[in-house]
Amino acid sequence: MYLAQFFKTAAEPAILKRSIKVSMIVGTILMFINHGDKLLGSGLDSTVIIKILMTYCVPFCVSTQASVSATLQARKKVAS
Repeated sequence: MYLAQFFKTAAEPAILKRSIKVSMIVGTILMFINHGDKLLGSGLDSTVIIKILMTYCVPFCVSTQASVSATLQARKKVAS
């Protein structure tokens, strides 16, 4: 039950929009910190590209989890 509610809430447009914004900002900063030398030195290969994509996934997941947890907790308080 909780997992279905979690994913339904995570799919809400406001949460998705917020998570994408956070991912773009934080992911870009982390990507330049972790992989900037390879980008500038043209040392890109498939492994680096996968790592860059994962760099964006982490802040997206963290932001989504935090937003969903806060939303569900707020809704639970209102329902009580």
